[in-house]
Amino acid sequence: MRLILSRKGFDSAAGGVPSPILPDGRLIVLPIPDVHSLTTYGELTQDGEPLAPLVSDLTRGRLTARHRAHLDPDLLEESLPRRPSWRPLFGQMGQAQGHLRNQGVGPGDLFLFFGLFRQVARGRDGWGFVRDARPRHVLWGWMQVERMLPLDGPLPAEMAWASDHPHCQRRESNNVLYLARRHLTIDGLAETLSGAGVFSHDAPTLRLTAPDAANVTDWRLPSWWYPHHGRPPLSYHADLDRWRQQAEYTELKAVARGQEFVLDAAAYPEALPWAAELIRSRAASQA
Repeated sequence: MRLILSRKGFDSAAGGVPSPILPDGRLIVLPIPDVHSLTTYGELTQDGEPLAPLVSDLTRGRLTARHRAHLDPDLLEESLPRRPSWRPLFGQMGQAQGHLRNQGVGPGDLFLFFGLFRQVARGRDGWGFVRDARPRHVLWGWMQVERMLPLDGPLPAEMAWASDHPHCQRRESNNVLYLARRHLTIDGLAETLSGAGVFSHDAPTLRLTAPDAANVTDWRLPSWWYPHHGRPPLSYHADLDRWRQQAEYTELKAVARGQEFVLDAAAYPEALPWAAELIRSRAASQA
């Protein structure tokens, strides 16, 4: 099995600003703009919070409720009115999908989604970023793959409910949908946790960026991430100068570009139990 760190949501390039951490600690993931999408920001909510005011205020009106949003990964049923049989989905295409294919990513593998976040507060002029709050990379969701569906032809009849997904509006080569498992099947968790979901609140265990880091790409990871004894490093991070092992953790200077970073869990037996415990503990705290 493989563990994939997948960068998704607003950032300095796509959307232009971080996604918000609300004053109560909730992580609200802002999907990137997409003129091909069928969904607008005005239609979207997360945990009862409408996305349009956040998008409009934080981008200073550059994006509004009328702009179209690339809701992908699409993990929460309550984000939109749904067709019958809806399931969580994630789409990838182009070079990023080529990397997933070359790394052998498929059924059973686990995506952990991360993005750029920053604390916000509501003032007289609406939502704004807290002046002294630094942006940081934070894990915000997960999805375990049940099935891969190449979008090189019509959707199967049993998947007609997926036709609204933004990747179904882009009939291009190397375009793939990943369907989530109904239940997580790692470390004895079958039938207890959903195969896909979001971490609703910020927490130290979800933060990739090191405390007081100069750059958001200066990460602090558990010590077992260090690629010693010939273990293959996280993909796109083969340069060992990017890694530094400390007594209780591992430091990584993460690459600034790239969407999908793949770890071979066979070489890192700690990886999937770590991810499973992260999901288990965060899901329990949100129950």
